[in-house]
Amino acid sequence: MELSGENGASMTDKHDADLVEVVQSAGWLARMRAPLGAAFGAAGNVLAPSLCLACHNRTSTHDALCAGCWQQVAFITPPLCHRLGLPLPFGGEGLQISAAAAADPPPYDRARAAAVFDGVIREIIHGFKYADRHEARRLLARWMAGAGRELLADADVIVPVPMTRWRLMRRQFNQAALLAREISRLSGVPFDPFIVAKTKSTPTQVGSSAAQRAANVAGAFAVRRSARDRVAGRHVVIVDDVITTGATVGACARALRAAGAAHIDVLAAAIVADPRRVDL
Repeated sequence: MELSGENGASMTDKHDADLVEVVQSAGWLARMRAPLGAAFGAAGNVLAPSLCLACHNRTSTHDALCAGCWQQVAFITPPLCHRLGLPLPFGGEGLQISAAAAADPPPYDRARAAAVFDGVIREIIHGFKYADRHEARRLLARWMAGAGRELLADADVIVPVPMTRWRLMRRQFNQAALLAREISRLSGVPFDPFIVAKTKSTPTQVGSSAAQRAANVAGAFAVRRSARDRVAGRHVVIVDDVITTGATVGACARALRAAGAAHIDVLAAAIVADPRRVDL
């Protein structure tokens, strides 16, 4: 049965007319989405211009470096040490192992870093870590996700190097956790900051030798009892901002191995190419 309104038009006709109007409005909004987006983007660039994360000159996009600063970053590409992730002077057949890895194998399976810790990358990480320049996390995480693609492809969970509760309260953030969360978003690998805990305070590592660093962090990390079932038999990727001598990530790896982790890799934004340097 067809119902009629006061002016004699059927309710069906009125419904059809309303539907046409809605469709036409939706089409108009769809056509305007691109120009409106461009307009808002342009306004945003005026209010918050995109600047190089290192030198602060204008760039074409946010969370990026200018061409000059980009060229100063020593990105790590093959050939590299399969175990330590250090750049090698020349390649060869099969997997390459550095002399350092052969002489003193690390407690983790593989390490990868986006770049050598020096120059521009050092400035960016120090700004991120000590000057609250958190916008750097997106760029660093993109680089790390690229450098660690093969690690993340096999991973079950991403674990950041933790801080003690008191240091976290003083700094208000854990840079390793911020990077790990962003890498999780990019890769789809789950992020769990509650697996490993730092159980004792350690002195600052700057200026310490490799042996001193290892002694400082020995026994400083443990897998939480409630998290052991999330580690046993799993492939874990540890995330930190910088690998200097490998002492900190090595201590984390030992704790994970003791809890039954099947495979442990390490992913960092940068690595010190010469671990004998202690001024970092």
